[in-house]
Amino acid sequence: MRAVYYEQFGGPITVRDVPAPEPPRDGVVLRVGATGLCRSDWHGWMGHDADIRLPHVPGHELAGTVEAVGAEVRLWRAGDRVTVPFAVGCGRCAECLAGHPQICDDYFQPGFTAWGAFAEFVALPHADGNLVRLPGEMDFVSAASLGCRFATSFRAVVQQANVRGGEWVAVHGCGGVGLAAVMIASALGAQVVAVDIRAEALAQARDAGAHATVNAREVADVPAALRDLTGGGAHVSLDALGSRATCRNSILGLRKRGRHVQVGLLAGPDLDPPVPMHAVIARELALLGSHGLAAHAYPQLFAMLAHGTLQPRRLVQRTITLADVPAALREVGEFRGPGVTVMDRCQPSSARASPPPNPFHETQSPGHPFQPARPDRAGEAS
Repeated sequence: MRAVYYEQFGGPITVRDVPAPEPPRDGVVLRVGATGLCRSDWHGWMGHDADIRLPHVPGHELAGTVEAVGAEVRLWRAGDRVTVPFAVGCGRCAECLAGHPQICDDYFQPGFTAWGAFAEFVALPHADGNLVRLPGEMDFVSAASLGCRFATSFRAVVQQANVRGGEWVAVHGCGGVGLAAVMIASALGAQVVAVDIRAEALAQARDAGAHATVNAREVADVPAALRDLTGGGAHVSLDALGSRATCRNSILGLRKRGRHVQVGLLAGPDLDPPVPMHAVIARELALLGSHGLAAHAYPQLFAMLAHGTLQPRRLVQRTITLADVPAALREVGEFRGPGVTVMDRCQPSSARASPPPNPFHETQSPGHPFQPARPDRAGEAS
């Protein structure tokens, strides 16, 4: 099969032929319909994620069609249209049994703990507890745009921050995660202030429902500007980027008893930012983390989509081919333009006219590791 592939962190990224996967006994192989391009993929390529073993195929925001199933799978059949949370729970550990598979003690993450979905096919374990059936009207690009970003923002805004109508919500960083958070909080009736350093990102945030915007390059004190706009500070603030500056500004821009949610992955030089704990104590602030969305929570998200209150497809700025992914992945680190990019064509249309031969009876090469999960991944990026 064709896949995006790299052999060294920060090194060349190519599209090449690699061995196709076979389904785990409790898992499936999907024919990839679409895969979102996320800043987490860039962090992985740069070597910021301890889960990745080289050589590697990235991609974790995926949707597709079940191509083959393992012997222990009971709920899924070839031809089913599905997506999957980026954090796949084992179904056996204490967190999974408590209903929190997004923080599974023995998690699996396609594109991190094993080869991912910038490929024609991808293998996924623990299918019965983690696959999510797509509504009949949802296309693969829309499903992939939910990815880790929209689903993560949904959990952060709805389940972790418990945003309520009329509250002020500040969103720091208007990439895919931030724009999703703006749209979700606005749909809940909150008054949203979007913060970014790019005029085009702030314009898109207004289109997504932001009531006001702050250009962090044009104000001397972002928290002070937020307090002025909101009459004392935001009730809820999300760092949707993941940097020392946005984390600090998010916390300091809260009113008393406000809730800060860290959504953006802090990595590299921003891994351990200084936290203004004096403000946390004096204002009785709550600091929360948010990591993905459990498969069992998708129906609540789908319900809001069905009512038209959320339209994640509006955040998709472009669709690309598999051959375009290496260049697009390199560009992610340069913050070129807001919105979401989705790969929805694995091969040129002329080559897709006839399906490839069934690869699943082949012996899997050592070059295609279906790696066991390791519980050391810190979080998710914007």
